[in-house]
Amino acid sequence: MTEGQHATSASGDRQETTHDVWQTCIEQLAQELPEQQFNTWIKPLSAVVAGDMSKVTIFVGNRFKLDWIRAQYSARISARLEKIVGQHVSLELALAPREPQAKSVFVPSVNGKMPIEEPADLGEDAAPAGLRNRLNSVLSFETLVEGSANRMARAAAMHVSDMPGHLYNPLFIYGGVGLGKTHLMHAIGNRLLVNKPGSKVLYIHAEQFVSDVVKAYQRKTFDEFKNHYHSLDLLLIDDVQFFANKERTQEEFFNAFEALLAKKSHIVMTSDTYPKGLTDIHERLVSRFDSGLTVAIEPPELEMRVAILINKARAELSEMPEEVAFFVAKNVRSNVRELEGALRKILAYSRFNQKDISIALAREALRDLLSIQNRQISVENIQKTVADYYKIKVADMYSKKRPASIAKPRQIAMYLAKELTQKSLPEIGELFGGRDHTTVLHAVRKISAERQQLTELNQQLHVLEQTLKG
Repeated sequence: MTEGQHATSASGDRQETTHDVWQTCIEQLAQELPEQQFNTWIKPLSAVVAGDMSKVTIFVGNRFKLDWIRAQYSARISARLEKIVGQHVSLELALAPREPQAKSVFVPSVNGKMPIEEPADLGEDAAPAGLRNRLNSVLSFETLVEGSANRMARAAAMHVSDMPGHLYNPLFIYGGVGLGKTHLMHAIGNRLLVNKPGSKVLYIHAEQFVSDVVKAYQRKTFDEFKNHYHSLDLLLIDDVQFFANKERTQEEFFNAFEALLAKKSHIVMTSDTYPKGLTDIHERLVSRFDSGLTVAIEPPELEMRVAILINKARAELSEMPEEVAFFVAKNVRSNVRELEGALRKILAYSRFNQKDISIALAREALRDLLSIQNRQISVENIQKTVADYYKIKVADMYSKKRPASIAKPRQIAMYLAKELTQKSLPEIGELFGGRDHTTVLHAVRKISAERQQLTELNQQLHVLEQTLKG
């Protein structure tokens, strides 16, 4: 007897079985989907299963989620339900009844600004500990939103803060601007000082190291310079690409690097590119950068962007409705700093106009940003940019040719079209010579997976994304 047949028996059995069907579906989806995707989209859903199992109605919290689940997950949910029940299931998506919401209130922070990824400059009147280590105590692992874009870098950073001087030395973190590299650096330093309060920790930007080298030469204070840098337990140095073409600085950093590693101190560095992608930096220094662990931070995925917006709004003592967070996250894709800028505009617009935060208000507050994005990024623009970059013809994007020299750029263009535009998979497929949406999905998954593994491909994608975003 099938589960569907069992459901037509006594009423009590039928209710229990229909409940089990949805629970089983949820459990199986939890095994199939990445954790953050499951927690964001599937876990909050509730459902009513018809007594004869022919229909399942899923209730979704808001319109944005409903549209997204219909586009991205409904086919998977239907297939899963039909396999569990053993018969055709009609799937319906409906908005859940809404509870009354508290009015959103904007309360400005003390300095009138949002917290940002970069720490404030510490002046002479700062606390002594701040002068010693230049750490921003606000930037911790607890205040960093985790997602697939930063999971590996975060895990490595936590390991370093718990066991400095052991594995991953040096730790080299790279990625575009505003993705949280600096936040991770400060989080490492702050966590180490909690675990080992007596540790000598220093966070600096590479330009500060350059300045310190110049001053040491001018004032003939190299003994003090070396005592300061060579005695650290943890050196956190941001944006090492600024060492380019500075021979004397590179020499002194090489000496400090060797001295610190010799005494089992830890070095963490960030850059906008991976070590071998650095230009005008001496090869022996690049080889040192690449001798530990190199990890990338990617632009945050949709679910992570939503979480960042909601968390940062709460840090400002304001509630951003979930549907507004989804609207903003779908339109602001590049980095955390741009998300913060968008949030700041929305909160200010809400305050000054004395209006609740809504999608209409967000659209009005961000109208300039949205119009620029809509003008700049199209599938056609992506195809042309990728074709130019890989030196193939634009026509090859929608041709049936399949040599690797054409197929790979075409897959990259499909991946970027999915990441940077609002087009659906079938729409993208149509613009690539009438290809099926499954072809586009395969390309997106393939490039996404390879991006995690291949440093060179990841760097190429960064270049293309920055070019397309202007």
